[in-house]
Amino acid sequence: MKAMLVHAYGEDAVFKVAEVQKPKVKAGHVLVKIAASSVNTVDTMIRKMGKELPLSPDTPAILGMDFAGTIEAVGQGVKDFSMGDEVYGCAGGLADLPGTLAEYMVADSNLIAQKPRNVSMREAAALPMAAITAYEGLTRAGITPGQKVLVHGGSGGVGHVALQLAKHFGADVYSTGGGEKQLALIEHLGATAINYKTETVKQYVTSHTGATGFDVVFDSVGGANMANSFEAAALNGHIASTVALCEMDLSVAHFKGLSLHVVFMLIPMLHNVKREELAEILRNVTQIVESGGLTPVLDEQRYALEEVGQAHALLESGQAMGKVVVENDKLS
Repeated sequence: MKAMLVHAYGEDAVFKVAEVQKPKVKAGHVLVKIAASSVNTVDTMIRKMGKELPLSPDTPAILGMDFAGTIEAVGQGVKDFSMGDEVYGCAGGLADLPGTLAEYMVADSNLIAQKPRNVSMREAAALPMAAITAYEGLTRAGITPGQKVLVHGGSGGVGHVALQLAKHFGADVYSTGGGEKQLALIEHLGATAINYKTETVKQYVTSHTGATGFDVVFDSVGGANMANSFEAAALNGHIASTVALCEMDLSVAHFKGLSLHVVFMLIPMLHNVKREELAEILRNVTQIVESGGLTPVLDEQRYALEEVGQAHALLESGQAMGKVVVENDKLS
């Protein structure tokens, strides 16, 4: 089968087309013919940093985590899936799990779910990691109807999903963005847009919460922005962060009694612990999508499998709107 391989990691790492052996299904797994795969920030980090990250696979490596496709074979012990099922999931591309940038992959049945019937393969491929991350973060933060929720980066890959899920859960949602297109998308998705370039945290907290702060802050930006999340949160508020790799003074969090929930949805994949919980979240996401509560936003640029390097470059440029997707059946 055709696959895109990375033979060496680094800033200048490239993907090369190769013919590799088609994998064989095994117990507890399914063989999937991949239709599309999306690019996540962690994919670009693995390509550039390699073994500096403990989750990077040995080279030559097939990267890619998210996918949508059709089951062609079912392994022993798999009960919930059949040949011909259209499925999606986040199931490879790290450690010893071969990735999605290929024509076929063998996926653990505990890492996949039935694809939502009302979206395309391309749209479904954009959802798994972002949706699982957003769902886990919001539910761990104890989101309830009527709360005021702030989503940092509401036009990004994870942020635009978190924004919609927060709305689905009945919250009053606000979101930060930094440009006209980003702010317009946030408003289109049903949240109140906040231009972080023209408003200080104090200003938007005062104008939107009467200076009391937001009950839940979902931070998909991370790093130095964590300080903004602490400042924006209400007393005894909850912060869900997808990028908590930073050093900072926790005094504000202490005196406000904040709870910090660090979301790293790859843990079940890496350690083979409670993988079935990821499948359960995906099943819930499928229902939300089919009910109209969540619509994936895809960047307008389309890429073939052989163009995955360009897809990585777009995501790294910071210019993408929504998710960047690679299509196996798109002609170069």
